[in-house]
Amino acid sequence: MNNSFPIENPSLSRRQLLNFLTGATVAATAGSALYTVGKFFIPPAESTSAGGAIIAKDILGNPIPASQILVEPQGTRALVAGLRGEPTYLTVTQDHNLDAIGIVDNCTHLGCTFPWNPVEQQFQCPCHGSLYAPDGTVVRGPAPLPLKIVQVAVIENSILISPWTETDPRTGEKPWWL
Repeated sequence: MNNSFPIENPSLSRRQLLNFLTGATVAATAGSALYTVGKFFIPPAESTSAGGAIIAKDILGNPIPASQILVEPQGTRALVAGLRGEPTYLTVTQDHNLDAIGIVDNCTHLGCTFPWNPVEQQFQCPCHGSLYAPDGTVVRGPAPLPLKIVQVAVIENSILISPWTETDPRTGEKPWWL
């Protein structure tokens, strides 16, 4: 009796070859489509300067010169695209400068954006009725926390917006967004 097994060369059948080619084609097509969709949903990285500051931009992504906002009357609130594209209110002060504190326009209840009401001098969230004072503190809930703030500086007609990392001047505590 012969105890050895015959050695056969494994061959790739036509069906296996076509299945492999079909799978490779589907994988390449799906991979390129997923890459394109992923690039669409991931925003491009912003160029930041020291301290994470960025230049304030308009809705189209164009830098806004400080002179454009400073011609407005005192107390005017200008809405710009700030850090990570978040809508941010900048305020013109009495001496026709920009206030050093900008207020991010995202409700702390569910993240809605909302308008500044100049008649009642408060931010009013239309989604669930939260009201905020001019400095961003909660006047009426359901919002649990004050609005996020950012640092604003004007350098050579450019408006720089940077993250607020110091003690929150409204509460005297560490900022909740850190």
